[in-house]
Amino acid sequence: MTGAAAGAALAVTGGGVAAGAAAGTGARAAAGTAAAAPEGPAAPVARSAFRGVWIATVFNRDWPSRTGLTAEAQRAELLAHLDTAVERRLNTVVLQVRPAADALWPSPYEPWTEVLTGTQGRDPGWDPLGTAVEEAHARGLELHAWFNPYRVAHHPDPARLVADHPARLHPEWVLPYGGKLYYNPGLPEVRRFTQDAMLDALRRYDVDAVHWDDYFYPYPVAGEVFADDETYARYGGDFPDKASWRRNNTDLLVSEMAARIKAVKPHVPFGVSPFGVWRNIAQDPEGSDTGAGLGTYDDLYADTRKWIREGWIDYVVPQLYWHIGLPTADYATLLRWWDAVVRGTGVDLYIGEALYKAGDPAQPAAWQDPEELSRHLELAATAPAVGGHCFFAAKEVAADPIGAMATVVADHYPTRVRPPR
Repeated sequence: MTGAAAGAALAVTGGGVAAGAAAGTGARAAAGTAAAAPEGPAAPVARSAFRGVWIATVFNRDWPSRTGLTAEAQRAELLAHLDTAVERRLNTVVLQVRPAADALWPSPYEPWTEVLTGTQGRDPGWDPLGTAVEEAHARGLELHAWFNPYRVAHHPDPARLVADHPARLHPEWVLPYGGKLYYNPGLPEVRRFTQDAMLDALRRYDVDAVHWDDYFYPYPVAGEVFADDETYARYGGDFPDKASWRRNNTDLLVSEMAARIKAVKPHVPFGVSPFGVWRNIAQDPEGSDTGAGLGTYDDLYADTRKWIREGWIDYVVPQLYWHIGLPTADYATLLRWWDAVVRGTGVDLYIGEALYKAGDPAQPAAWQDPEELSRHLELAATAPAVGGHCFFAAKEVAADPIGAMATVVADHYPTRVRPPR
């Protein structure tokens, strides 16, 4: 997903310390640790809130733990993540099923992902997405299918792709950039194909939502140019500059996908989890009072605020992967900004939380405090539009090296609750 990108994009050193008093010690004493026995699927469930966890498959980040495991071992690891979500009193699993123009289901459009067997295109001998949907629902969890639209490969060599990969069959669709391969977002046929590939999963499975991350146009790489001049010359004549044209391309991807989801399964929500800064206030008086090194509008050509205002998405999960008090990107400042943006739009707001930073010695002092994330949830409870949180990512939800997740559960998740909608 995006932890590394979010951290690198800010180009900050150190940062402010966490603000606010320690929260909920009484509740924690009463609730015990997160390892306490969870309620079963039939237990009473009161109000609703989004309590999610991302399961990243790219680079085998969370699951499977490595390539080449047997089908039985892969399945066992997946079920363990689902069981952990229940134990932590979460209710939604966001599973990455298309990490790089490939698939964790038997897709007629794209090859089996290499994260399963170690070889792109090799059948793993089971259906991970189908199993995930069935087993999540059996546990009272929602399963949101997480797709990455344009990333093709984490290397620059098309010859390393399986022979019948769409990127090899259509080399004109592909651009190298930053040592990777991407589909060209400016081509209408690319937008249509990527939508078709993702909608196949929606048609086949009872997924509870379609979920995109923050990768649209690629994150900028210093000294490199995304070589879409020819495409701009062909399609960009009605736009004042390339940036406006690129943003329109991303708008088309989102708006078209929204309409197509509703045509296939009107009840299934469409959510996006963008990088947490739309624009800084120095660039736009309507931006957030931040000094981040990039923003989605100017650098990823993703006008996330527009998608909310237009109602193209049903929920948004901005990745607020910074601590309270960080001068360049204060969690509290960004929380208030997003809360104001969604209010009155009908779009649900959930906050992406950087659990992966908790206890990481490379992170500032605030992240060495197991109370930091709990303070995030306490602060978010004062923002009227916030309907829940999603934690990055599953490996840390399970390992919880300094007890940050256990603290969140004890302070804020005393019982299981229904997912929204």
